[in-house]
Amino acid sequence: MWGWWRFGKWTVLIMFLHIISILIFTKGFLLTRTELPHSSHCSDLSQSPCHSSPSSSSCWTKPAVDRLIIIVLDALRFDFVAPSSFFEEKQPWMDKLEVLQRMASENPSSAKIFKAIADPPTTSLQRLKGLTTGALPTFIDVGNSFGAPAIVEDNFINQLIQNGKRVVMMGDDTWTQLFPHHFNKSYPYPSFNVKDLNTVDNGCIEHLLPSLYQQDWDVLIAHFLGVDHAGHIHGVDSTPMIEKLEQYNAVLEKVIKELQNQSGPGKLHENSLLLVMGDHGQTLNGDHGGGSPEEVETSIFAMSFKDLPSLPSEFDSSSCEPSKNICISSIPQLDFAVTVSSLLGVPFPFGSIGRVNPELYALAVCTWNLDDDKTWNNQGQTKLEEWLQNYANVLCINSWQVKRYIDVYSASSVIGFSSEDLFHISDLYSKADENWSYTKNLSSYKHGSSNTSLPVLKRQIVAYSNFLSYVAELARSKWTEFNLKMMGTGIGIMLLSLYCHTLAIKKLNKSYGVSLLSSRDSGISFGLMLTFFMVLIRAGSLLSNSYILKEGKAANFLLATTGIMTLRYSFMKNKMLIEAAIFLLLTFIFRIAIEVGLYKQAATSQFMSSSSSWMLGISISPSLWTYMAEIVPILALIILGYFLYKSISSCCWGIPKYVIMGTILSYFLIALHWISESNILDLAHFLKGFGKNSIPRTVYAITLVQLSLLAIVPIFSKEETSNCRGSLFVKMMSILSACSSTIIILQGKQGALVALGSLLAGYCMMRLQGIEKHTVSGTAGISILGPLPVLQWSLLAVCLLFASGHWCAFDGLRYGAAFVGFDEFILIPQAILLTIDTFGFSHILSVFGLPLFVAFPSPFNQTEHKSLFPIKLFWIFMVYGLITAITATATILCVTIQRRHLMVWGLFAPKFVFDVVGLILTDLLIFVASIYYFDGVEDRIGNAKLRRLW
Repeated sequence: MWGWWRFGKWTVLIMFLHIISILIFTKGFLLTRTELPHSSHCSDLSQSPCHSSPSSSSCWTKPAVDRLIIIVLDALRFDFVAPSSFFEEKQPWMDKLEVLQRMASENPSSAKIFKAIADPPTTSLQRLKGLTTGALPTFIDVGNSFGAPAIVEDNFINQLIQNGKRVVMMGDDTWTQLFPHHFNKSYPYPSFNVKDLNTVDNGCIEHLLPSLYQQDWDVLIAHFLGVDHAGHIHGVDSTPMIEKLEQYNAVLEKVIKELQNQSGPGKLHENSLLLVMGDHGQTLNGDHGGGSPEEVETSIFAMSFKDLPSLPSEFDSSSCEPSKNICISSIPQLDFAVTVSSLLGVPFPFGSIGRVNPELYALAVCTWNLDDDKTWNNQGQTKLEEWLQNYANVLCINSWQVKRYIDVYSASSVIGFSSEDLFHISDLYSKADENWSYTKNLSSYKHGSSNTSLPVLKRQIVAYSNFLSYVAELARSKWTEFNLKMMGTGIGIMLLSLYCHTLAIKKLNKSYGVSLLSSRDSGISFGLMLTFFMVLIRAGSLLSNSYILKEGKAANFLLATTGIMTLRYSFMKNKMLIEAAIFLLLTFIFRIAIEVGLYKQAATSQFMSSSSSWMLGISISPSLWTYMAEIVPILALIILGYFLYKSISSCCWGIPKYVIMGTILSYFLIALHWISESNILDLAHFLKGFGKNSIPRTVYAITLVQLSLLAIVPIFSKEETSNCRGSLFVKMMSILSACSSTIIILQGKQGALVALGSLLAGYCMMRLQGIEKHTVSGTAGISILGPLPVLQWSLLAVCLLFASGHWCAFDGLRYGAAFVGFDEFILIPQAILLTIDTFGFSHILSVFGLPLFVAFPSPFNQTEHKSLFPIKLFWIFMVYGLITAITATATILCVTIQRRHLMVWGLFAPKFVFDVVGLILTDLLIFVASIYYFDGVEDRIGNAKLRRLW
């Protein structure tokens, strides 16, 4: 064990630095909020100190509108709606939505334009989530919705359904992804093809106007996408953008005209409210996702179809343009869900932290039937008092709901608020609640005149508003702002870990007495320079969202480039031509496999659906393809089993022999499992109740027994042998075979093919290692190993991730693999199986397969002494870990630079999560593998030689 510690201490130090660095950086970068499973109900209001209406038709608030029409114009910039006179310079895209400006000018008390401020990230999906939940959506929502597109957190749409409201949706299919079972009617259209400016919009136009005459809905949602797509493709200052805005103006003019025609007494839209709004803005280039003013500033146009009194001046924050008689107010999008819920009379979403906006709320004030509420009715009260009393009570409910959420969140979340913050929240709420008791009594018993009650009501509203504003700002500071100091600290520690990594390799070289990276003849080897160049290219590519999307192809290209170089050296030396040719052929096959993976991805991933490059156009008979798909994976299993059998017969003994026999048995069971699910042979009735779950669980059990034997038996039985190569090979084959059966059955039929391909590629790389050395002089080299084969192995691992049908996004997780052998959900087994499926080929087998370059002698370097084996193996582990760490560090730097990029939450952040998880897993596997492979190494080569090296 002393010999292992001399090597392993560096692994432990580097792994510790990686963990600390990633934790600190993640805390500063990944905006995190715990998602709570609670939901609001009408009966909850009895627990509050607020006034509850005795009317049976009311819930938390009395409904102020009967029908609500929400028209979402995706990526609606504020200057698309506001008059050009509000800006320093008039632009071509301004004043195109003329009908909205005209309505706001002609009916200033019934129609109003708002500047709506969105909270970043300003991606469409998360903005819709924020609008409907009233919360601050972040990249990671820890809870039931992790990894699932549907919103399970309490939201405005869910409250509508629970309280008997009928909802109709048309347009962007993101709504049906977020709310898959909520709409009475839905007309979704695919949303990600940004080159298509018309399909979604035409679908909305087709169904919107006819729906206005129908009585089967209470809330209608129409989501147009043309402006967003026009911005992405052509930019804001473009003819297609102007044409889209003019089209929207014509549509909105028809909608408003129809609503006005049906707004008379007793008509369908007598008590309706129209909202025309954006979910976010966009830059001049059409980008959105970050937090720039152009991205977060959008618009809401609200219009009621009745004559309304003016809003009390104390609550009017408008800035006006006298020449056009238009006033514009500001509203945080955070306030949308709770405000609309109060107007429709449904409970506020449980996690909402917004405030019922007084100006938007006032647009429906005259639809209140105040005389029905006897508690508030007093002939001596003015209309202003009545409005203030109602609004104060709504704010009381609003504040109680927010305080309830903060209390539950702090009690159940590991990422809560500090004790000082909670104390200040409680203090503000307690003061407002105490004042409310006096205000309510004053309103009920009328102990004073209007001159005394009006100031009291206004102070009460201010107290509740201060409480709600403080909570919202505190939540923003916790959930939506990057902590650059923590991110910088994490990057600094990560760079320190790279220095320690390099220092460990340098110390190893110095202790041995010569450089392990070069030969005496040529100085710095070509392999080292090529490796450095390849790693630099791969790191730089992570700055581009396009290269991240095509990461598998990029890695395959780099792997093929190294293959071409080795083929060149093979021709020069006239050696290993077959191996070099097979290796290049395998890179081509992996390229096709990656294409197939992207083709699968196109059906589910929002990023690849418009750019699938599976265009081979190969015409294969369906029946022939079915037979090939059934037979070829089983043939691959047979070949793998044959290789294992040959390894037993040639050099296996003791426990490893039984381990490999167990793997061959597992392969037989896997083949039986696939046959039981075959479409060719109908054997389901023979294997019913056995093949589906029993075979996978049997394979898992065999794997556990194999790993236990490999871990425990060597502790009690030290096997002496002078053949270090043979012993290392046996250990490697044992652990790889033990792990492979579980990985293959989780991967499905593609797993056997990927395993066979990786085995052949590894064999070729092992045979070709060192081929680039000593091309001028024939003198035997003294370097142990160049880094090029390790780089190739690392690139192969990346290819295996994508070739096996995965990609760096949460929809790239193959959740079905977690249920192979299980029908019910059990967290720990499913999490383990999902991890093995995701990282099996790319990490687990890749790390444990690294001794392949030591177990077999290189044809180009036969002079190595057996005492060099542990040095060589440790050096390989360290170089592989360094390449992985450099890639992860590049990802961290890239997401820091691109933290306000359009795709930061949809692409860069998932890539960051996958890379840092992969880095920690690689460190852990190298740690375990070093213990496994170095166990007893000091007994074989002698402690004295190891001490001399260090």
